[in-house]
Amino acid sequence: MSVDTATVAKIAALARIKVNEAEIAAMVPELGAILAWVEQLGEVDVSGVEPMTAVIENHLRLREDKVTDGGVQAAVLASAPARQDGFFGVPMVIE
Repeated sequence: MSVDTATVAKIAALARIKVNEAEIAAMVPELGAILAWVEQLGEVDVSGVEPMTAVIENHLRLREDKVTDGGVQAAVLASAPARQDGFFGVPMVIE
C-alpha cells in the first residue's frame, strides 16, 4: 500500500493531530515503511501454530453463577459527582 501526503493529512485529521506540511512530508516514508513491515507479516507460515491470546497461559478464575438482586445502586452512586434518576449524570456532548 502506498502512502502519499493526502493520506497522511487525512489520518492526522481523523486522529485530530495538528501537523504542518514538513511533518507530513517526513511521515510519508515512515508510514510507508510501517505498512511494508506489516505486509511482510502476511508472508509468515503459521500453519500448525495454535492461536493464543497471551504468551503466558492464563486460566479464568470463575465465580459461582448466581442471580442476585443487586441492591447496591445507592452505594455505587454515592461517590458520583452528579446523579440523575438513579444513574450517573454526565454533561451532554454534541459534535
